[in-house]
Amino acid sequence: MKKNEQMRHSARRRIEMDFRWPAVPFHIVLVEPSIPPNTGNIARLCAATGSVLHLVEPLGFDLSEKQLRRAGLDYWASVELHTYPDLDAFLDRNPGGRKFLFSTAGRTSVFDVAFRPGDFLVFGNETVGLPDGLIARHPPEQVCNIPIRLDHVRSLNLSNCASIVLYEALRQNHR
Repeated sequence: MKKNEQMRHSARRRIEMDFRWPAVPFHIVLVEPSIPPNTGNIARLCAATGSVLHLVEPLGFDLSEKQLRRAGLDYWASVELHTYPDLDAFLDRNPGGRKFLFSTAGRTSVFDVAFRPGDFLVFGNETVGLPDGLIARHPPEQVCNIPIRLDHVRSLNLSNCASIVLYEALRQNHR
């Protein structure tokens, strides 16, 4: 039996935590992601939290790629997925909802934002981040950062960032 099959059929009891999930989901937006396992892990995160996943092309991979599917495991059917040919198409199709951009250039800490269900949490490409033009179109309080020690690392992994931000937003709204 393969490892994934062992986990799926394990007799170990899993405990679903008592948690008040928001009636309106959060949205994770990946702008031009290039590393399949990151996107697969974020898809799994979206399935686990009922969040919506938006992918803005061009993607650095094909959606049928093995690494992407493997990272997302068998959870893809539980993900509400939307794709867009470019950033303008995403913005045109989603004119409402607050959009928070996450960048190492942000001056607002993720921990200083009051998130609300329905917010769009926007992340950039793993190597270049978000386009400067997009950052310039948003007020500074909507360009956020996750505190890290810059004397040790340049940035965090994309899927880690999405997890940190989404769970902070969920924590704030679990009242």
